[in-house]
Amino acid sequence: MSAASMYEEEYFVVLETNQPEEILTAAELSEKLRSILTARQDNLSPDLQQIAAIDDQIRYLLDTTCELDMAPGEYLQWYAVRLEK
Repeated sequence: MSAASMYEEEYFVVLETNQPEEILTAAELSEKLRSILTARQDNLSPDLQQIAAIDDQIRYLLDTTCELDMAPGEYLQWYAVRLEK
């Protein structure tokens, strides 16, 4: 069995202010980010403001960082993990 076939799909550990730790699939994390970004289009960091489409903003976040700027004292962070079969 090759190492690549030992893994199903990417999962993320998600840490959020006042919430228990969650493990989400890539699709679930994308939907969570879509919901947050949709509500916050007028209050995004400068790097995200330069990206017009929400899908592209999500891809940018997943490809380049592991957190989203929230309100002062609040956080949303995610870390890729692989779960063995």
